Amino acid sequence: MEYTGHAPPGSYDRVVVRGELTSGEFIAFWTAQGRVLAGMNVNVWEVTGPIGQLIRSRRPVDLDRLADPTVALDSLIRQG
Repeated sequence: MEYTGHAPPGSYDRVVVRGELTSGEFIAFWTAQGRVLAGMNVNVWEVTGPIGQLIRSRRPVDLDRLADPTVALDSLIRQG
């Protein structure tokens, strides 16, 4: 498990889950107004870099696409 970013209580309005919690393999994103504030990957590897890029971009992302594991995280970084 790796956590990137910072989303203290009250700073986010939605948690988006990519994958299935019950499988033990997922990414959770804390978002505010469509922007990613933090992400936690659990048994999903090689995503810390793209999660950090989403956070640093401070751009809104399509939250439905963020939740979809078939959509590459890199494409969300470039969408803005």
